[in-house]
Amino acid sequence: MNNWITTIALFVLLLPVLALAGPVNVNTADAETISESLQGVGLSKARAIVEYRQKHGPFRSADDLSLVKGIGERTVELNREHILVAPAAKK
Repeated sequence: MNNWITTIALFVLLLPVLALAGPVNVNTADAETISESLQGVGLSKARAIVEYRQKHGPFRSADDLSLVKGIGERTVELNREHILVAPAAKK
């Protein structure tokens, strides 16, 4: 019985991590998608990422996100495996 409770508790604790959908292309995603996909990035910071991208062009690496006000190196490191930096598809 104790193992069952431990397993359920572990699942509940890991649920937010499991909810992350996978890599998000920060060069094409909208603010809502970015905020839902990256840990510690709320809608306000996600909007800052989109605004920075529109003003300065596409990001070249995940580390470039730390150039955005409110996004620190720690946030980039926490999310590195979920950050995709790819060019926008040509129309």
